Amino acid sequence: TEDVWGPIFSRSKAEYRKPTLVLYDGQVRSACGIGQAAMGPFYCPDDEKLYIDLAFYRDLQTRFHAPGDFAQAYVIAHEVGHHVQKLSGAARPKSNQASVRIELQADCYAGVWGHYAGAMKQLSAGDLEEALGAANAIGDDRLQKQAQGRVVPDSFTHGSSAQRMRAFKRGFDSGNPKDCSD
Repeated sequence: TEDVWGPIFSRSKAEYRKPTLVLYDGQVRSACGIGQAAMGPFYCPDDEKLYIDLAFYRDLQTRFHAPGDFAQAYVIAHEVGHHVQKLSGAARPKSNQASVRIELQADCYAGVWGHYAGAMKQLSAGDLEEALGAANAIGDDRLQKQAQGRVVPDSFTHGSSAQRMRAFKRGFDSGNPKDCSD
């Protein structure tokens, strides 16, 4: 991700500060509070760190049936997308609807990273499908259906499976961060 975002920011005459990746299993203390496995991966803007619980990667493969290294890379790229938002001055969401917009933008930014990873010959056959499979598996509609047997769109915080896949694909196809804005 750093090989992609550093030059993108540089072309815009902006500085890109590299975030720190923190892998944990179970629980972790961050500047944003205690992170737990039930929360899933998260980005803390207060310390500019991405927190990835390894249990989520196990769930991604077994529970959500979205295996593969690129599915895992998509998760990291999504959290880096939140870092890009912070560096770009995006406001923190105050409603579910605003949260969905922010999350879909982070998915689109993950797609931008995927575009450049492909241009740098870092992708293998099937990688795009792995990322789209992960986005599909962790859409709010799929997660709600699995957890409670019904879907409540008004309570979405990340977007539906279709929205998440579409956002990633938009960034992947264009490679232009500006295409990730409303």
